[in-house]
Amino acid sequence: MDLVDEVLRRIKALPRDEFDMRRQIRKAVTSIPSNVAEGYCRKDRPQAYQNHVSIAMGSAGELDTELEICFRNNLLKRDECKHATDLLSRVRPMLRRLHDSLEHR
Repeated sequence: MDLVDEVLRRIKALPRDEFDMRRQIRKAVTSIPSNVAEGYCRKDRPQAYQNHVSIAMGSAGELDTELEICFRNNLLKRDECKHATDLLSRVRPMLRRLHDSLEHR
């Protein structure tokens, strides 16, 4: 959730004409905890939970890519988004470990 809060704060700096990029980033970042939560509610079916965590992992990759696009196109400054990218680099391994732990159930 900290990642969501931080990214949503940062994308407010995107130019108004970058509405589509802002929307894509918002969808990706909110998809991460939303899919983990939805999967957790289906924990009686470990494969469903694992699938939702996999989707969250994909959303984390999408977010990483979208932020990189913003950096390369000077829409966001890398140094201003350091906290967000640091949080993302912490969330991705946590998702991987959760996903892997669900394989053994």
